[in-house]
Amino acid sequence: MSERGTGGVIVTGASRGIGRATAVAFAGKGYRVAVHYGNRREDADETVAQLAGTGHAVIGGDLADPEVARGLVAEAVERLGTVDVLVNNAAVAPGPANRHRIGETSWDGWADAWRSMLDVNLLGAVNVTWAVAQHLIDRGAPGSIVNVGSRGAFRGEPDYPAYGATKAALQAFGQSAAIALAPHRISVTSVAPGFVATERQASKLAGDEGDAVRDQSPFGRVGTPEEIASAIVHLASPEAVWSSGAVLDLNGASYLR
Repeated sequence: MSERGTGGVIVTGASRGIGRATAVAFAGKGYRVAVHYGNRREDADETVAQLAGTGHAVIGGDLADPEVARGLVAEAVERLGTVDVLVNNAAVAPGPANRHRIGETSWDGWADAWRSMLDVNLLGAVNVTWAVAQHLIDRGAPGSIVNVGSRGAFRGEPDYPAYGATKAALQAFGQSAAIALAPHRISVTSVAPGFVATERQASKLAGDEGDAVRDQSPFGRVGTPEEIASAIVHLASPEAVWSSGAVLDLNGASYLR
């Protein structure tokens, strides 16, 4: 039996996709899960309906607001009893509405894309991390934090530079936090997924671009949310504590560094 065993987990952005798969995977290991959503309460309820076990909770709020981010952690602690693992998955994702390639985007579109992605993808995650870390330190308990970064942090995102930059910053923050929190027995790691077959990407994969996206990997396919979730659950386990500070590439050999 590990020192920590199972306990409470916060998964931000758990309404669909990687977040939902991660919540399902933790619940399958016996954890109580706080399923966070930004604005899709019905999808968050559907995630909870898929979780094994009992004691789970839905928590909602805009992580762009620092006080909301801190309050969500307090709510999760109250409803789960303890929080032992944090998965920073919530993000403003790239899409047609927020494409902002430099030289092709208006000033307003440029500024809005950077502000929204910075506020959620980076600052929202670091604020939730602060609150969870403080909870663990106050309890004198070990724990784990896993950040969901991106392959784009390394290879670049010319159509969505704010996305690539905020994911790179999140991964760098994770390494700084890993050093600071190690004396408190808190591990901090990141995963850097490539293209993943989430609900949001279904139309792209089914359209004209689908084959080109699949051809990025020598496996001839894209990743699944469940594959990303499996790696996250492992990195959050007490057995993986020596991985603290690592950034794990999960891209099917589509980008090597």
